[in-house]
Amino acid sequence: MSHIYTAKAHVAGGRNGHGRSDDGHLDVDLSRPATGGPGTNPEQLFAVAYAACFEGALATVARRARVDLGETSVDSTVSLSSVDDGSFRIGATLAVTIPGVTDPDEAVKLAIEADRVCPYSNALRGNVEVAITANGRWVAGPRD
Repeated sequence: MSHIYTAKAHVAGGRNGHGRSDDGHLDVDLSRPATGGPGTNPEQLFAVAYAACFEGALATVARRARVDLGETSVDSTVSLSSVDDGSFRIGATLAVTIPGVTDPDEAVKLAIEADRVCPYSNALRGNVEVAITANGRWVAGPRD
């Protein structure tokens, strides 16, 4: 395994605090979800990060396959749930749009491969329920 990058951040005050990356590019106030506070919350940050990572994995897969994806996008949802034992869990959905790929089977195949190579997907697999669609077709995870 070849190391590529390490991100560093500092958070003080938890969900009602402040977070900052060591390079200063990310500098955010944090607020608990649904409190109307002035900041973002970890679930929003995770939703953006997972969508960006997955779209990057999709671009890598497409480049390897020499496929033009067009202007792709990923709409992500991250949910926070409480469990009866007092713990918390997250769940995620990714709706991937690949306008350059009109064949639904090819879009699904590309998304399956992106899910395989995406480091966020690999970190979540077996721990977090994730549902993925590509151009409106089911790819992986629970079906609604």
